[in-house]
Amino acid sequence: MDALMTRIGVQYPIFQGGMAWVADGQLAAAVSAAGGLGIIGSGHAPASYVAEQIAIAKARTDKPFGVNVMLLSPFVEEVIAVIAEAGVAVVTTGAGDPGRYLGTLQAAGSVVLPVVPSVALAKRMARLGVDGVIAEGMESGGHIGAMTTMALVPQVVDAIDIPVVAAGGIADGRGVAAALALGASGVQMGTRFLAASETQIHPQYQAAVLKAKDVDTLVTGQYIGHAARVLKNPMSRQYLKLEKQLAINGGDMTAVEQLGNGSLRIAVKEGDPQRGSFMAGQAAGMVHAVTPAAEILQSLVAQTLTLLGDGPLRAKVV
Repeated sequence: MDALMTRIGVQYPIFQGGMAWVADGQLAAAVSAAGGLGIIGSGHAPASYVAEQIAIAKARTDKPFGVNVMLLSPFVEEVIAVIAEAGVAVVTTGAGDPGRYLGTLQAAGSVVLPVVPSVALAKRMARLGVDGVIAEGMESGGHIGAMTTMALVPQVVDAIDIPVVAAGGIADGRGVAAALALGASGVQMGTRFLAASETQIHPQYQAAVLKAKDVDTLVTGQYIGHAARVLKNPMSRQYLKLEKQLAINGGDMTAVEQLGNGSLRIAVKEGDPQRGSFMAGQAAGMVHAVTPAAEILQSLVAQTLTLLGDGPLRAKVV
C-alpha cells in the first residue's frame, strides 16, 4: 500500500469526493466502512451542519474519513475549529489557500490535501507544507480548471515530492489503474458516488446522472471566472445563454451570479431541473446503476487488480 494511504489508514486508495450538499456523514461513513475514504462536503454550510455530519459518520464507522473545506465559505473559521476539535483524519480543501489553517489542522492530526488544477498551484501548496495534493482535471463535476486529468497528473507528480491523488473522469477500475500508472498514490471520484444507494440526493438528480451520455455535460461560469461542469438541463442552458449574452454585450454579470445562487442545493434537495444545477463530471456516461457504496468499491478494486495483474503497481491497491 502507498505510504500516504497507509498513513491515513485506508484499505483501498480510493477517495469519495467531498461534494457540497451531496457528500454527508452517511455517504462518507459507508465509503470508509467499505475500505475507501469517505469525505463529507462542507460547502458553504455552517459549522453546526459540519459537526452534525461528523457525528453521524463517527456513529456509523470507526474507520478514517475526511471533510472537504470550501475556503471561500463565510463559515470557514468555525468549520476549521470543528474539524480540529473532532480530529478528522483527512481534510481536503478547495477555492483558496489553506496556509492560514495548515498548522491548526496538522496539529490536530489531520492529513491536509488541497485540490489543485495546475502544476503552479501544486508547487505552491508543496512549499506551504501540505501532506499531498489532489490533482483534478477538467473532466470532473463542479468547479474545474483548464487541464485534463491525463495531462495534469503526471506533470504534477514530476513537479513535487509529496503524494498526488488523481481526480477527474475516473469512474471504474480502468481509470484507477491508469491513475496509478501516471504516478498517483490513489484516486478521488465524485460522480461515481452520486449513484451510491447511500447518497441522499433527490431521485430526479440521480436519474439524470444515470441517463447521461458522454456529451451530456457543459461548463458554466467561464466568463465570470468560476467554471463549473454540470449536466445539461433547462437551468444550465439558461445560465450559459445569459452568461454568453452578457459577455458579448459587456453587461453586468450580477444577474448570472444570482441565477446560480443556491442552485446546487436546489438540485440536491428538490431535484428541480428548471432551477437546479446538477453537478456531474464527464464520467457520468459510465454510471448506469444505483448500488451500495461497498459494491462500488469492490467492483473498482476487482477490476483494477485484474488490469494490474502481478505488476509492481498492484501493491498500491491492497
